[in-house]
Amino acid sequence: MQRFINPSQNKWETLCQRGSASYTSLEPLAKEVFDEVSRKGDQALYAYTEKFDKVTLKKLSVGADEIEQAKVRVPEKLKSAIQKAKDNIHLFHKAQKTNEIKVETQKGVNCWQKKLPIEKVGLYIPGGSAPLFSTVLMLAIPAQVAGCDKVVLCSPPDTNGKLPDVVLYTADLCGIDTIFKLGGMQAIAGMTLGTETLPKVDKLFGPGNQYVTVAKQWATQYSVAIDMPAGPSELMVVADASADPAFVASDLLSQAEHGPDSQVLFVTTDTKMMDRVDAEVDRQITVLARQDTAREALKNSKIIFFDQEEEALKFTNFYGAEHLIVCLKNEDEFVDKIKHAGSVFIGNYTPESAGDYASGTNHTLPTNGYVRQYSGVNLDSFLKAITYQKISAKGLQDLGPVIEEMANAEGLQAHKNAVTIRLNKLQNE
Repeated sequence: MQRFINPSQNKWETLCQRGSASYTSLEPLAKEVFDEVSRKGDQALYAYTEKFDKVTLKKLSVGADEIEQAKVRVPEKLKSAIQKAKDNIHLFHKAQKTNEIKVETQKGVNCWQKKLPIEKVGLYIPGGSAPLFSTVLMLAIPAQVAGCDKVVLCSPPDTNGKLPDVVLYTADLCGIDTIFKLGGMQAIAGMTLGTETLPKVDKLFGPGNQYVTVAKQWATQYSVAIDMPAGPSELMVVADASADPAFVASDLLSQAEHGPDSQVLFVTTDTKMMDRVDAEVDRQITVLARQDTAREALKNSKIIFFDQEEEALKFTNFYGAEHLIVCLKNEDEFVDKIKHAGSVFIGNYTPESAGDYASGTNHTLPTNGYVRQYSGVNLDSFLKAITYQKISAKGLQDLGPVIEEMANAEGLQAHKNAVTIRLNKLQNE
């Protein structure tokens, strides 16, 4: 990992650059895929699956028999682990439910807000070399708690045209039966536009590589919402001498193994930790099955030393990490001042992988600095809020002149008249 000692603020922007491809350069491909799916429907989905995933499918949808067979093949120990994770995630997201809010803002003027589920949602589950069944839990459970009517799941097939058994088992456990062997830009286009086979959805959820991220952003041109721009994974660890170097290294590698375009940063206020963590990374990486992927990611990763904790905090907020681990002696004070992060993990015994799998929080988080504008997926992501109001005759008599005055000042005569005509009738009764 590259090292930087007390980098000046004018170098921070360069240090914080992510290694993903330019989104702008991928927009022409996104337009092509969406146009083809719009014109050719399922035919385009089959063609792009053959082109990008190198597999020829006979059908896109997953049948009930495939799900049942997959469920049998998943080991009982793994099923038990998934069930425990499901319980924790369900508990945390269920706790996010809020009651209907009712307020009488003034006498006779009643306003209230009610949250309703988004009717049709599409869940994208990344595939490739790692079957991310945990993402099924993270998206399907809040959709279930919210009460969404239709949940569509897409995930790229392997070279045999199959989805991993554990992905199908987890989807079934979460009550999803509309599942498609479809990945990449074509999956996003299919759920956005709808085809003969694939239902059109109202909102898209799920992480993915830069191709998926660009496709999701392109989907917003078709009146489909997205959860957030979620691209290649990233992690920042901030630690001092109170941290365990082996723990820090294991967390850095846990994110580096996601993909070659992942990025990990280690920020420390202790010079000795630089060597200790570096040595642990070198030692631990040799036993990883995905060490080639991790080594590639580490080329875009950095160790940064600040002699002042205040500067480390400023840099932490400047970067805005998807995942942020804080292992400091005065962790409470530091954490209280964090402004930009997707999810924060505090202390030596809180590995980032706990949030990835089973602690209860959601692992679908904004990347590439989007933590400044977006939250991670939560229950509200699957809900929409509707406001209501009901005004009595007396309430309008009191509030009406205020509305008239404001409408008149904006030059909107019809707005004013909508009140005046009612007030005149009340006055004549």
